[in-house]
Amino acid sequence: MPTTERYAEMVKNTSGHSPSWKNIPLAFLIGGAICTIGEGLLHLYQFTGLTADWAGAMVSVTLIATSGLLTGLGVYDKIAKLGGAGTLVPITGFANAVVSPALEFKSEGLVLGTSAKMFLIAGPVIVYGLAASAVYGVILCLLGQAGM
Repeated sequence: MPTTERYAEMVKNTSGHSPSWKNIPLAFLIGGAICTIGEGLLHLYQFTGLTADWAGAMVSVTLIATSGLLTGLGVYDKIAKLGGAGTLVPITGFANAVVSPALEFKSEGLVLGTSAKMFLIAGPVIVYGLAASAVYGVILCLLGQAGM
């Protein structure tokens, strides 16, 4: 039997079946709930008199802080186990991706553990996001200079 077929058989035997009929609706509901909470916070902050820009910034700060706190308390992992991909809503998932390795490696010390490992998962996202935005900015600048 070729290696590719053996590997496929091994994966089939060890991975088990994912109940999509349950996972997809749960991801939709959990992700939708996170987004609904964000929208509710936006309206709440605007109701208190903040401008749309400030209210949006406060929603981001609130969701990041809440996600980090829930990750630290071990609650976010339970929500993620239930909601799967629905918890990858960018802002909360990103905060979780920063806090989780920091907590995991805290026993290695503040500098070499928590601080160094904090961006283990999220670091490449930040680097490539910044690089892509710089390239995009240069392209827009060049197109603007060309009169397009």
